[in-house]
Amino acid sequence: MSHSELATSYAALILADDDVDVTADKLQTLIKAANVDDVESIWTTLFAKALDGKNVKDMLLNVGSGGGAAAAPAATGGVTGGAADGPAEEKKEEKKEEEKEESDEDMGFGLFD
Repeated sequence: MSHSELATSYAALILADDDVDVTADKLQTLIKAANVDDVESIWTTLFAKALDGKNVKDMLLNVGSGGGAAAAPAATGGVTGGAADGPAEEKKEEKKEEEKEESDEDMGFGLFD
């Protein structure tokens, strides 16, 4: 990360921490107040557009969440009987077959042969 990007990132975090809207002018003002030289206005404009309408605090708190996950399938009760077990068993068999196909032993050579 370049010096300009880092300075702009810190300025954006400071503004977000104070619950101030992140704009290019405010970023530039904060960077100049910190006596950081050589920050082109393109960086402040890019950061301001990227963060426009976004809650930076929420973004930081949800860094490890990884985005939207698929919903878990509903558990089947005892009412359906054994009918739901059929597709699950087929998937397990397909998975085992794929694992066998991927092994190096089937190809007749290994990584270090």
